[in-house]
Amino acid sequence: MTDAPLLSLLVPAVGGQGGGVLLDWIVDAALIDGYPVHGTSIPGVAQRTGSTTYYVELSGERNQSVDGTPIFSLYPVPGALDVLLAPEFLEVGRSIELGFPSPGRTTIIASTHRLYSIHEKIVTGRGIYPIEKLQAAARAFSKRLIAFDALALAREHGTEANAVLLGALAGSGVLPLSAEAFREAIRTKAVQVEANLRGFEAGFAVAAGPAAGAGEGSRGFGTPLAPDPSRATPAGPAVTATSPDIERIVVGFPEGLGAIVREAVARLVDYQDRAYAERYLERLQPFVQGGDLELSRIVARHLAVWMTYEDAVRVAQLKTRASRFERIRRDKAVGAGELVVTDFLKPDLDELYGVLPYRLVAPFARWAERRWPNGRPTIGQHVKTTTVSGFLRVWMLTWLRPLRPISYRAREEHARIDRWLSAVTRCATWDNALACEVGRAAQLVKGYGDVRRRMVGHFDRLLEAVMRAAQHDAATGGKFETSRSLAARYRTLVLQGPESEAAAAALATEGLARS
Repeated sequence: MTDAPLLSLLVPAVGGQGGGVLLDWIVDAALIDGYPVHGTSIPGVAQRTGSTTYYVELSGERNQSVDGTPIFSLYPVPGALDVLLAPEFLEVGRSIELGFPSPGRTTIIASTHRLYSIHEKIVTGRGIYPIEKLQAAARAFSKRLIAFDALALAREHGTEANAVLLGALAGSGVLPLSAEAFREAIRTKAVQVEANLRGFEAGFAVAAGPAAGAGEGSRGFGTPLAPDPSRATPAGPAVTATSPDIERIVVGFPEGLGAIVREAVARLVDYQDRAYAERYLERLQPFVQGGDLELSRIVARHLAVWMTYEDAVRVAQLKTRASRFERIRRDKAVGAGELVVTDFLKPDLDELYGVLPYRLVAPFARWAERRWPNGRPTIGQHVKTTTVSGFLRVWMLTWLRPLRPISYRAREEHARIDRWLSAVTRCATWDNALACEVGRAAQLVKGYGDVRRRMVGHFDRLLEAVMRAAQHDAATGGKFETSRSLAARYRTLVLQGPESEAAAAALATEGLARS
């Protein structure tokens, strides 16, 4: 056995991130430079229910004799890791939880972009793990930290994030391998050589730059993703929050509210038309005149989201926009090649007849609710929207946009919106904090099909229970602590996910019994 030091490197990845190729590049680079090396992978379950780990150990001395060949480990030792190379930022948190990196030894090189885990996606509310906590943990458990958005940099250079991270590893100087050895490893692999070399050079420049020495890459934490200019339709220009016409509409709103209203009006004009945006402003005006800025902000935000509910017409609008196909072409690096996009659509009966005039379909809708009380049938379709026939099938739905104000869905949604606004107004006469909680209840109205029906049921139950409790508090001269607590607790439980909805329903039943 040799006494030469061993350097350890861990790549925690998810299926599709190119972790295996990254492992091969590192091992090949070490062999090219003459360093004894061993690499192994431990398969996991892809798509974030468990990651695949790629582990590399290499000797700190090159060209050793046969008798001095080191004995390599197949798995990292907690606290003894030299390099953590993470293709996505949550993997840094996973590795810290397992105890691999240590502040006295480990260099962490990580991409700051996020691919959300299953647990983050299934939460009904916002279940995204706070990026600030990940950043703090990465700083605390690293001797040196190089963190930047490798995915954005890869897209900018028409390559993949694993090539960018390989360049960052080379630029960091944490391994005794030459940059040319890494380049030769890419050439030897003979897969997308030019594109991968571009990514390598981009990542190398980030890690070797002056900002990297301070602990973070030159792109740093919190680099925002480029906004998607997706409001442009095939038939017209984009509607943006900075358009002069939008500025004229929102003039006069107080500071702290104008930014929300500006974005809301642009969204509403894009969704329907200017008259629809003016209806939004009419609904918002009483709350602005009331003088409570926090309540106005809550109503402004949730009202805009609710009024732009995604019906079949909206889905067709979004799926047939030229900017969507441009984004897909850019993200997939298709270039001038043929682009094939297949949309998997599964509308139910509610969504189909919901875009038709109320007077025409109301009798059928009532029959359908009696016939299928627990959810309407769905119609699955696979539509290739990059073909002429597939595009026209979806695009023709946008022709129903002028009928949206008199549609069955619009009547249902706006009746519930008016009931919510009335409840907020009534609560504002009693207690502003209670009014804010009732305003936030609109966050429950979300989803499609069966999910939306379930969430609307929770919203209705919350509104009934809270208003009954508030009336009881008002009659008994209370301070509305009970009704405020009921609204906040119910909303929090529902937004935690389906497993907490039964507890929320029981809470509402208990509140109704007390009042």
